Amino acid sequence: MSAAPAVVLTGAHGFLGWHLSCLLRAVHGIEPVRLGREEMGDADSLAAIVTGADVVVHVAGVNRADSDQAIEHGNLELAETLAAALKRREEPVDVVFANSIQADVDSPYGRGKAGSSAILREAVRSAGGRYADVLLPNLFGEHGRPLYNSFVATFADAVAQGREPTVTDDREIPLLHAQAAAGLLAEIALGDSDGEHRPTGEPHAISEVLARLTSMHELYAGGEVPPLTTPFEVDLFNTYRSYRFPEMFPFSPQVHSDDRGDLFETLRAHGGTGQSFVSTTVPGATRGDHYHLRKVERFFVVKGEAEIALRRLLHDDVVTFRVGGSSPAFVDTPTLWVHNITNVGDDELVTMFWSDQLLDTDDPDQYPERVRPEAA
Repeated sequence: MSAAPAVVLTGAHGFLGWHLSCLLRAVHGIEPVRLGREEMGDADSLAAIVTGADVVVHVAGVNRADSDQAIEHGNLELAETLAAALKRREEPVDVVFANSIQADVDSPYGRGKAGSSAILREAVRSAGGRYADVLLPNLFGEHGRPLYNSFVATFADAVAQGREPTVTDDREIPLLHAQAAAGLLAEIALGDSDGEHRPTGEPHAISEVLARLTSMHELYAGGEVPPLTTPFEVDLFNTYRSYRFPEMFPFSPQVHSDDRGDLFETLRAHGGTGQSFVSTTVPGATRGDHYHLRKVERFFVVKGEAEIALRRLLHDDVVTFRVGGSSPAFVDTPTLWVHNITNVGDDELVTMFWSDQLLDTDDPDQYPERVRPEAA
């Protein structure tokens, strides 16, 4: 088996860079060299980093700044620094540029992205490398920065916090989920295609997106799962959920009690596929220690005492919830968060699980990783 290619990723700590890092790790078993702004500041030090690279994926960019000039020149300077580092390498290297469809527009951002592509193309091809220019549409997804990455992030955050945003310039915009963009970038980086690539987004009106988010919030605020009948609905719901976690959990449903015992709802879903199952866990045992890229999942402790632990992928902080059958409550696990559940009581733990996907053993969307690596 041939060794995995060495991938250097600029802008790795930003929105798309994080999604691409997660996908490379989950699907391809590749840990890219992740570069942030500090590593992009000097061509000489950057040259030492890219020396051992088989492919460089350039995601770093400037979306917002104090002036138009700072946006245009900021993107050009990043490309110039990377081009200078590649030329110092003195041997071919493949480069994939996460460009934008705005490169076709005569604006500070568009000129910056178009100029960046020209700079990188000349540097890569003059050395005999492969250059791929990927012009991405508007991206959205989990943990985007409000007022920076996309209007979807801005609206999702506002709606999740109970605010009521308004639409001032309604129009149809092509939208692509960040994991889909990451998948394409990875495919090109690990393949042999070059030239220009223009993935298409799914067109949605701004007002429609806001209406969908508002409808999702109205249901999910009561613990109900909205209709998840299309991939876009699932992607948008997972984006919205990233702004509700962890403050929303654990969520305690209304319990109806009489002399026969207690009754409470564990799930109310409004459409789409779904699968439920129940596990028993002996004291001290742990289930899980994995993460999902797209699955919506609910943990509902029916009996016993449990600790549910979660960690955002490629981050260190662990979020924990203590839940027990004496006070029924559930926790929904976010996408791209490693999670597990441990029986911390003295008796058997009974847990109901629900996911929006029917189990596909050929593509289970389940990637092993420990919440606490030191416990391995």
